[in-house]
Amino acid sequence: MHTLGRISTLRVVISINIIISASTHSSSVKGKERSLTLPAEANSSLSVLVDTKAVLLCPPDNPTALVVTWTISPRDQPPCTRVHRRDNNETSVRNCTDARISWESRPDQNPALQIDPVALTHDGYYRCEVAAEDGYFSHTYYLRVLVPPKVTLFRGSNETIVCRAAAGKPSAQIFWTPEGDCHTEEEPLGNGTVTVQSTCHWEGRQVSNVFCSVSHVTGNKNLNFTLNQGVITLEFPASDLLIILYVKFSLFLVILVTVGFIYFKKANDCSA
Repeated sequence: MHTLGRISTLRVVISINIIISASTHSSSVKGKERSLTLPAEANSSLSVLVDTKAVLLCPPDNPTALVVTWTISPRDQPPCTRVHRRDNNETSVRNCTDARISWESRPDQNPALQIDPVALTHDGYYRCEVAAEDGYFSHTYYLRVLVPPKVTLFRGSNETIVCRAAAGKPSAQIFWTPEGDCHTEEEPLGNGTVTVQSTCHWEGRQVSNVFCSVSHVTGNKNLNFTLNQGVITLEFPASDLLIILYVKFSLFLVILVTVGFIYFKKANDCSA
């Protein structure tokens, strides 16, 4: 009787799981064009740096779990599912083609999901559902992929200086020291990254060096630029200047004595 009851419970749980997965698939496809909104139930927001490894746990660790289902819904892509049945240790996959997403280890021992390496296309929802003898559990992650911007500082046109934070996610913030007459613009690149560019000039001000500070969730960067680049100025301390003047004066005296000696010698030769 216990075996029959367990099989009956498993069938009911699997049926419920299939219905929920189908509902999730339908709502995800219909809402594909909308921005992602976190569900109201238990959720976690996970930020991961691009080109690193991410591990998503499937809580709770329930020894009575019968079926574990991961529903993977990347942004602007149809969802895929990974299912593991513990009663017969069977694993199935539906519509999953990304080899970078897999079970972290054996799903019968650890149902965690891993993404290695993380790419921009992995931004989206990851939902773990556990059907157990003592109930149904679920947990949804919102995975946000972070991309550090490439920061450059260079001279623009009309005596301007340009600070650029290219292809970052989310967009970076740019600050200048000292403050100048600046214009900042953002350019979305279509893959979720944004290029931010700030152009400044300090016309009519006695400014020799400027600093560009780029603030981003992946880390901050500071660059400096010398406004009078290309002009070489030699500066000497006072002691060196005195030495130079002394040498020049000595050379002048030597030349003066030599010229005077030659002049008087010629004068004597002529009178003789």
